[in-house]
Amino acid sequence: MKRLEFAGRLLAGAGQLRFKSYFDDFGFVPVSNWWDGFGGASRPIYVVQTNEEIIQRCILMTTDPGDLVIDPTCGSGTTAVVAERWGRRWITCDTSRVALTLAKQRLMTADFEYYELARSNEGIASGFRYKTVPHATLGSIANNPEIKEGMTRVEIDAAIARYAEQETLYDQPFVDRSKVRVTGPFTVEAVPAPTVLAIDDIQDPRTPADGGQGEREWNADASVARSGVTLRQDEWRDEMSKTGVRAQGGKRVEFARLEPLAGARWLHAIGESKNGTAKRIAVSFGPEHSPLEQRQVELAWEEARSLSPRPEIVVFAAFHFDPEAAKDIDELDPQKTGMTFLRSQMNTDLLTEDLKKKRSSNESFWLIGQPDVDLRRVKNGDDKGRWQVEIRGFDYYNPTTGQIESGDASRIAMWLLDTDYDGRSLFPRQVFFPMAGPKDGWARLAKSLKAEIDEDKIEAYRGTKSLPFAEGKHKRIAVKIVDDRGIESLKLLELG
Repeated sequence: MKRLEFAGRLLAGAGQLRFKSYFDDFGFVPVSNWWDGFGGASRPIYVVQTNEEIIQRCILMTTDPGDLVIDPTCGSGTTAVVAERWGRRWITCDTSRVALTLAKQRLMTADFEYYELARSNEGIASGFRYKTVPHATLGSIANNPEIKEGMTRVEIDAAIARYAEQETLYDQPFVDRSKVRVTGPFTVEAVPAPTVLAIDDIQDPRTPADGGQGEREWNADASVARSGVTLRQDEWRDEMSKTGVRAQGGKRVEFARLEPLAGARWLHAIGESKNGTAKRIAVSFGPEHSPLEQRQVELAWEEARSLSPRPEIVVFAAFHFDPEAAKDIDELDPQKTGMTFLRSQMNTDLLTEDLKKKRSSNESFWLIGQPDVDLRRVKNGDDKGRWQVEIRGFDYYNPTTGQIESGDASRIAMWLLDTDYDGRSLFPRQVFFPMAGPKDGWARLAKSLKAEIDEDKIEAYRGTKSLPFAEGKHKRIAVKIVDDRGIESLKLLELG
C-alpha cells in the first residue's frame, strides 16, 4: 500500500479506497465476443466477398503461423489471401469456375509485408517476432521493489515500466521493410482427375457383385455415360428441355422437344431447336463423377452417323472434359462430317438435384466456345527460332443463325500457357489477364515490386500474345482459356 501511495496510485473516496489507473498504463483491450464495425468488403470482386478483417480475426484467434486453414467455399479466395498474409498454409475449394478463376488471379497478383521470424533457422513454424507492450497493473506496482518515497514522477514512471508485465500483440508482428512477399507456390487440383480409364477396362456394370451367375444387377460404381440411359440422365434431359443451353451474348439454344433416344447408348437424347430455322439436335451426357473421354466422342459420333435422319448438331454436355476429348470435339469439321459438334459445360448444381430449384431460368448448361489459337515461330530478332502463341478469341455457335461465328478476345478473363505439356497435368509457365484494368492483375504487383519487375513483360501479360518460349522435350503445348463467364476451354497444339 505504501508503494501505491508513493506512486500516487491511490484514490480516496467516501468510505473506500480505489486504485488510480491511467490510459497509458495499457492502451489495449482484449478481443471480446462482440463483433461490430465490420462493413462489406472494400472493392469487392465477388458477389458474396467477405470482409478480410472478419477472416483475419478468425484465423488469428484459432491458429498459429504454419498451421493449415481450409475453406470449403472459396468464393473470391479471401480466406486463402488472409492465410497467406499471416503465414498459414491453406486449402480452398469451390464448385464455381468463376470463383476459382478470381481466386487464382487474386492470389497470383497479391503482395504482402514480410514479417520477421522468431527463429529464422526454424522457418515459419517458429512464429513471428511480435510487438510487446507494458501492462501496468495494481499488482505490478504494489510489488515493485524500486518504488520508494521521495522519487520524482519520472523516476516512478520508469520503474513502473521496467516491472510491468509484457503483453504480446499477436496482430502486430515486426515488419522487415526491405523485403516484400508474394504468394508462395501453390497447386490447382481438380476432382475428378483428368486421367480416366478406357471404356474397355471398365467392368460390365451388370456383372453380379459376387462374380457368380446370379441375378445381374447394376453396379453403383459404373459411370452413367457407360450404362445407357439412367434416371440421372433423365433428370438432366428434363432440365435441358426446360432451360435450354446458354450461348454467348444472352442467347439460348431452346428446344421445341427433347426426348430419349431409343436403341442408342452414347447419345442420350434427341430433339429439335426452336431458334430461327429448326435444327435436329442430339445430346450425349458425360459421366457424373469423371471426365467425358475421347472414346465416348468417337462412339457417339458413330451412333449419330447411323441415325436417319442424321442430327445437324451434336451437343456433348459434361461437368468436365478430358483434354483429348475436348480437342476432338473442337476439331471435328462440320464441312466433312455434315454435323456441328458443340461442348456444353454443365452447372455443378445438377449434382445436388434435391437442393436445386426447378426453374426455366436456371443457368444449367453453357455452350463452350472453341478457342481460336495461333501458334507460330518467331522469325526475327533475338528470339528468332522460338515459339509464340496468340489468342484470337473464341468461335461461338449462334443459335439464331445456326452458324459458328468468330468472336474477338475482348471477353477473355484469363489464359494460361503450358509451354511443355506432358499430357497429364497443365503447368502454367505464363499466365495472362487481358481484362484486368490498369491498376489490377499483374500491374498491381508490378507497382509494389517495381525494382524487381520488368514492366514491359508485365504489360505483355495483360495481352493476348505470349512471351517467346523454347521448344520443350514433349514438343507439345496446352493453352487454357477462361472467358468472362468462368467457362474454361483447353487447346492442345503440337510443335513442329
